[in-house]
Amino acid sequence: MIKVVQVSSDTNIGGAGKCILTFLRHYDRKRFDITAVLPPDSLLKPLIEELDVPVVEIDGIAEKSLSIGSIGKLKKCFKELKPDIVHTHASMSARIAAKLCGAGIVYTRHSVFPPSKRLSSGIGKRINGFVNNHTADAIIAVAEAAKQNLTDTGVDEKKIRVVLNGVDPLKEMRRDAEFLLAENRYGVKIGERVAAIIARLNEVKGHKYFVEAAKIVKDSGIPVKFIIAGTGDEEENIKKHIAELGLEDTVVMAGFVSDVTPLMNLMDVQINCSFGTEATSLSLLEGMSLGKPAVVTDFGGNPGVIKNGQNGFLVPTHSAGETAQAIIRLLSDEALYKKMSAKSREIYNSVFTSEKYAENIQAVYDAVYEEKQGGNSSEG
Repeated sequence: MIKVVQVSSDTNIGGAGKCILTFLRHYDRKRFDITAVLPPDSLLKPLIEELDVPVVEIDGIAEKSLSIGSIGKLKKCFKELKPDIVHTHASMSARIAAKLCGAGIVYTRHSVFPPSKRLSSGIGKRINGFVNNHTADAIIAVAEAAKQNLTDTGVDEKKIRVVLNGVDPLKEMRRDAEFLLAENRYGVKIGERVAAIIARLNEVKGHKYFVEAAKIVKDSGIPVKFIIAGTGDEEENIKKHIAELGLEDTVVMAGFVSDVTPLMNLMDVQINCSFGTEATSLSLLEGMSLGKPAVVTDFGGNPGVIKNGQNGFLVPTHSAGETAQAIIRLLSDEALYKKMSAKSREIYNSVFTSEKYAENIQAVYDAVYEEKQGGNSSEG
């Protein structure tokens, strides 16, 4: 039995937290003994405990990658738990503590964004590479673009394993009362198709281009309802942009959606307009589980999920025009739509299931464990 401690500094549930929960639902309990370490009052705690995984709370790590004061607390925790592997999610403090305890260290890089020149050149790159290479036995990148970010900042390519995210399939809804209720909630009229973007309302998520694409599609005469699900600091700017373009009857601001299943079933195509940060989008994977094609920017982890012309279209960033034309093409050609829908399900089932994701994480654990055991044997 391999003992693993998973460490998260998150108090809310973001993409990293969802990935942790997915893994904990599907890992092999006969081979791995797992404990979670979290900051006090993390929203992850009750959900992890529901999965019969023990949780230890450590003060001082909340929303911090490095907290000098918490290293000693984490070290004491690891000394008591005696893990073979410590798997951290953006916690440098936990990696240092694990190093001091002699545990194997796995670190997941969940984000994708262009690194600053300070970290990708000169002394900054050398320091960053040294720190990461010496505080991790394996680094999981959730997309090829995340791997590129790491190597660009001095991380040894040999330490990096690309493990694409996985998700549980969403429930497929029939066109019943619940489905009709969703149509009514989002104001979808008879004969309208639905395009949706599910992302926090931040500038880099590109909602501006989603709204402008909606204007082009509307002017083309194709009846499409555009739905924006999410909250964030760009909410007022997006509402203003919708009003400026006269799209109040076309674009719906849905706010925070706690259960995306009805919306995912209702939509015909999912849109992703990111241009500043994007890993392997969990929303795209959930849509694919229902056979929903997507139109996405060719940024970050998107090309690792959407294969251009197979299960959707890749378009350049900052391009409302090309986004709109891809939506028009997809929704105007029923044969093409059915082909891409089937391919979406096929790719999901072969690459992005939660079971596949758990297997891939476990393979990283096995490799680190065997390497540590081999090292211990040679030292003995």
